[in-house]
Amino acid sequence: MHRKIRLRCLAGTDGPAFKFLRETPMRVVLGAIPAGRTLKVAQHALTMIGALALVYCLAVFLEAKFYQAREERDFARELRLKNANKAAPVDSVDSVATPDKHGVVGRLEIPRLGVSVMVVEGVDGSDLKRAVGHIPRTALPWESGNMGIAGHRDTFFRPLRSIQRDDTITVSTLQGAYRYRVVSTNVVRPKDIQVLYPTGRDSLTLVTCFPFEYGGSAPKRFIVRAERAPGI
Repeated sequence: MHRKIRLRCLAGTDGPAFKFLRETPMRVVLGAIPAGRTLKVAQHALTMIGALALVYCLAVFLEAKFYQAREERDFARELRLKNANKAAPVDSVDSVATPDKHGVVGRLEIPRLGVSVMVVEGVDGSDLKRAVGHIPRTALPWESGNMGIAGHRDTFFRPLRSIQRDDTITVSTLQGAYRYRVVSTNVVRPKDIQVLYPTGRDSLTLVTCFPFEYGGSAPKRFIVRAERAPGI
């Protein structure tokens, strides 16, 4: 197949030849671009796009790993210092300040699933890229009520697909460690925010997207409901 391109001459030139060029459209025949060359260009472009996507994913993964390692180290150091100073008066729950936005709340662990992840205050995109987030306006670990924690299904909360009733979840903070027992799991719509309402018992609600293997923005939410173990 050949392509036809119309050329127009420059205005303001004189002479019969230029007049002919001005008044007569010209056809320039270009040879067809070889199909093999076009395919190679497309392959190189796709390879480059794939490489850039891999680099981006690796950068996000490493940022989360480094953040988790740093915050885990700092949290463990602060916890040791607090435990070493047990003679000092312990703050009452009422005097504990609300964590700063994006600040560390504590550490969440699900031993049977091998989950150990730092919890930060907030659920912005930047928060959930590197940690799981305490959902604002839900109870904090040292408060009575229903504490909500959200995380991505393809990173820190991916193991939740294997969670079972009676699994133990521990949330450790500088104010103490709080242990919960899983009582149920459920799948709801994103607008079903009543799962975060107080339940009448001190509880923990984990939220992630569902289905776990869904590509793109998942249409539903996977909910894990746990209740605080007696004596905690």
